Amino acid sequence: MYETHADLAWLDDLLTRSLAGAGEHLRSIVTAGERTLDAAQTAAVLTGMRTLAVATVTRTSEPRVSGEDGHFLHARWVFTTSGTAVKVRHLRARPGVSVAHIVGDDLGIFCHGQAEFLGDDHPDFPEIEDHLVAHYGASPRTWGPDIAYLRVQPQWMVSYAFAKDRLLAESSQ
Repeated sequence: MYETHADLAWLDDLLTRSLAGAGEHLRSIVTAGERTLDAAQTAAVLTGMRTLAVATVTRTSEPRVSGEDGHFLHARWVFTTSGTAVKVRHLRARPGVSVAHIVGDDLGIFCHGQAEFLGDDHPDFPEIEDHLVAHYGASPRTWGPDIAYLRVQPQWMVSYAFAKDRLLAESSQ
C-alpha cells in the first residue's frame, strides 16, 4: 500500500461524494457501508498489479475499451502502454477516461477522470518507475521505443465489495 494519510483522506472524500451523487440504481446495489470499501480498504485490496478495463472515445465519440496492467499508487491508477497504441492517440486528444477493475461479483472499482501523461521530468515519475521495475523486473521503457506512462486523476470513483468481510479477510492473507 503506497497511500499516505493525505491520499486516504482525499480518496475517502472522493468515494463518499461519488456514491452520494450516483443514481438511485447504483446506490441500490452499492449500498453505503454494507457493500462499499473505504479508502484504506480499497488501497489494501488493490495491491500489486490489477487488470483494468480502460475506456476512451474516438473523435466521433465512439467508445473503445481495452485491457491494461494497472497499479494503484497514491489513490490513483497508473498504467503504461505503447505510445503508438490507439488509446494513447485518443487520450492525447481527449483525456477523459473511465477505468474499471472487476473481479467476478466480488469486487468492482469504477473510476472516471482525466488521463495524465507522465514524463521523466514529472516529480512522481521516479517512484512510479521504481514500483514498476520492482513488479516487472525491468523498466517498461525496455519494452519498446515509445512507452507512455499514464495516471488517472479521478473525478469520480466507487469501490464495491459484495461480501466485504470475506474480501478483506482474503486480501490480508
